[in-house]
Amino acid sequence: MTDKDRTPGDGIGARILSGVAWKAGSQVVLQVCRMIVALTLARILAPHEWGLAAMVMVFASFVVVFTDNALGTALIQRRELLHGDRSTVFWTSTAIGVVLAAAGIAAAGPLADFYGEPEVRSLFIAVSVGFFVSAFGTTQMALLARDMEFRKLELRQIASTLVGAAAGLTAAVMGAGAWAIVGQQLAEMVTSTVLLWCFSPWHPSFTYSIASLRRLGGFAGNVFGENLLFQVGRTLPSILIGRVLGAASVGVYVLATNVILVPFSRIAAPLQQVFFPAFSRMSDDLSRLADVWIRATRLVGLISIPSLVGLIILAPDFVDVVLGSRWEQTTVVIQILAAVGIVQSLQTLSGEVLMALGRAGTLFRFSIVWFLGSVAAVSIGLHWGIVGVATAYAIATLVIEPLRTYVTTRALGISPRRFVSAFNGIAQASAAMAVVLVLARAALVHAGVGATIRLILLVAIGGCVYLPCCIWRASEIADEIRSAARRRRGVPPRIETAEVGL
Repeated sequence: MTDKDRTPGDGIGARILSGVAWKAGSQVVLQVCRMIVALTLARILAPHEWGLAAMVMVFASFVVVFTDNALGTALIQRRELLHGDRSTVFWTSTAIGVVLAAAGIAAAGPLADFYGEPEVRSLFIAVSVGFFVSAFGTTQMALLARDMEFRKLELRQIASTLVGAAAGLTAAVMGAGAWAIVGQQLAEMVTSTVLLWCFSPWHPSFTYSIASLRRLGGFAGNVFGENLLFQVGRTLPSILIGRVLGAASVGVYVLATNVILVPFSRIAAPLQQVFFPAFSRMSDDLSRLADVWIRATRLVGLISIPSLVGLIILAPDFVDVVLGSRWEQTTVVIQILAAVGIVQSLQTLSGEVLMALGRAGTLFRFSIVWFLGSVAAVSIGLHWGIVGVATAYAIATLVIEPLRTYVTTRALGISPRRFVSAFNGIAQASAAMAVVLVLARAALVHAGVGATIRLILLVAIGGCVYLPCCIWRASEIADEIRSAARRRRGVPPRIETAEVGL
């Protein structure tokens, strides 16, 4: 890594901080918007209507793996691109999108028969159009990410989310039922693709290179395999629940997943977009890469661990106040999946490290293990209903995910203990917060305080306990945040943090 790359103004560190700043700002807008929309739709739509849309969207998210171009990932990872690489990836992606749209339309009828829900057919036909729309913009998105043009990417994401939210809420108020959720997704896809074409300076030429396809294909094949297994493993529970337990049960599971896993996955995806190109550029400096990976993941844990620990304790009040009494069945599922969310949030950037190091094959092999374990767990859990599925999935996650940490630390040449010990202070602060919350909630319940006031008070109490405890037990995080803020303002870093700072 050259000295220029390390300078606050022009180096990778400055680009990372700029990207994280844009991602953080946009995610505040996006998460608030998406949460409001999801909760509003939960109030308007019945569990059966939500379940119908979920049946369609879980299959759609599976198919999107084929349009979420692994070749685009190869474009980002490569240090140098040849003349025909970009256009070859674009035309390959477009062709895949056309094929998938046609296949989706053809499969809509059998899918409706599979679920025993005739309305699923028309919903899935509409969603299938989105497969082509999404594929049409993946190359532009990959190139913007490669150039770390995060401002453009985030403005595009905010605009498309707001358009989708407006479309979904309007449709719900007009009594569209499950079509409200599908319409929201389609409006977001179309807007996103249009803006990607507007923001990207590159446009395809009528060039196609078999040599480029072969050169990028090996890496892309492993990335595709990992993405496919991951998506199948994530969507299979919803598919099986819908088939075995019915639409209402899949509605409960999907809503609980949206409350727990989706918000953090929405945070994870932008961080991955920022750090993957950065990791790829520092892949020849393993010490620096390991340091940045651990510190970035610790910042994720700084938010995810106390948030999800708190939700485990406050889930009954959260469901009662925010979702409503008809979703009471989601309480236990939310509590179980919160534990899953804690573990998964700490693996946010592990895959990006392995891909940046050219270890896509290692990541694919781990995904096979994860997939087989998840499928086995879900199949067993179905015998005990929706809670059984959530419990089985949680057990599989808690057993298998630490292997990802081991694989990543081994690739970096460091001890797994170094990664785990980085979270000691956060874990201690979260444990102190949990003890106080349990005692405070018991006291408020005994005093007859209503659920709404109780929830507000407990959230405030949790924050007031966690923040000072974290400053006390994990003071190094506060130092890193201050250092990052100085770099963001262009102030030269202190000598002791200059070498490995972001």
